[in-house]
Amino acid sequence: MITWRAGVVVSLGATWPGAAELTVELEPVPGTGTGPTETAPVLPGTVRALAYPELVGEIGVGARVLLNVSAQARGLGTGGYALVVARTDALPADPPAGPGHLVKARYTPLQAMVLGVDDQESTHHEVLRDADDLAGMPVVVADLHSALPAIVAGARFAAARAGRPVPRVAYVMTDGGALPAWFSRTVAGLRSSGWVEACITTGQSFGGDLEAVTVHTGLLTARHVVGADLVVVAQGPGNLGTGTRWGFSGVAAGEAVNASATLGGRAVASLRVSGADLRERHLGVSHHSLTAYGRVALASADVPVPRFDPDPHGGLDALGRRVDDQVAALAAPHGRHRLVDVPADADLLSALAGTPVRLSTMGRGLEQDPAAFLAAAVAGVHAVALLD
Repeated sequence: MITWRAGVVVSLGATWPGAAELTVELEPVPGTGTGPTETAPVLPGTVRALAYPELVGEIGVGARVLLNVSAQARGLGTGGYALVVARTDALPADPPAGPGHLVKARYTPLQAMVLGVDDQESTHHEVLRDADDLAGMPVVVADLHSALPAIVAGARFAAARAGRPVPRVAYVMTDGGALPAWFSRTVAGLRSSGWVEACITTGQSFGGDLEAVTVHTGLLTARHVVGADLVVVAQGPGNLGTGTRWGFSGVAAGEAVNASATLGGRAVASLRVSGADLRERHLGVSHHSLTAYGRVALASADVPVPRFDPDPHGGLDALGRRVDDQVAALAAPHGRHRLVDVPADADLLSALAGTPVRLSTMGRGLEQDPAAFLAAAVAGVHAVALLD
């Protein structure tokens, strides 16, 4: 299940909060003397690796490390990184003694003990012990992590246009993708720029500003601890999909709609839209959105539908018609949601171009697939309208 390699750190790369890039020169595969066995995958002599110092300690040039290279061996994602499991020539210092007994990535070799915001030892325990109401706070739910900066950009754009204060935004990260929030440069960039007030990691995910046990306590934390005006709920980077109706991690978006409704929030279902995806099931509105919101979400939500500017080339016009046909099933009389038309105009597109982090979804940027980001941004626009 795991392809292991050992190596020596030969250079250091970029760092951001919670993560550090390394270049590691691989050692020969054990038992062969010089190279891989007949069944061992052939890997380059050096690999780009990622370390989480909170888990494995600070690592410098010359350190010997143990790596998980399973994704590289299979040609899969993880951003192209080998992942540092441990330093094998020295132990990191023990963490300082302190409160917290919430274990995440439970019963894996790298399970981490953190202080949960809802933990009995937390200073926020009394606030959250009986908390049960979001008081109508808008909760924007998205399938992909890449929607996060676009949603926040839309919210800030709408607030500026309405002459109202910039909304205080919290990000509730579910555990459908990456478990460490540290993996996300998007979260790091949005936090450092002040676009997101706090990242709250829920379920098995960890590494946020605040740790919560469930999406429910994550949402209540956003309201009662962070003091957020609106929340974005989405998985971390690394969406998992199998090309089947139900086998994708974004199914959890429907459950997040249910959690919002249960707690008295106002759910806003952000559509996953693409005008450039070559896969029929993701062209227009992705089948992920149609399944998560149409089948999994049992509570009603507002579904912002982007109204694209007229396109002289006809591309966005045709895409808009396709989107209309696809989302019809989510609203009455066939579905339970409320469709809300929101302009996705040139001004909103300009606002997206000014985000403090790079916009990218499925390897495509704003120029390659503007509809993807506009569809996410209109959810932020609508969320601000609900604040009134």
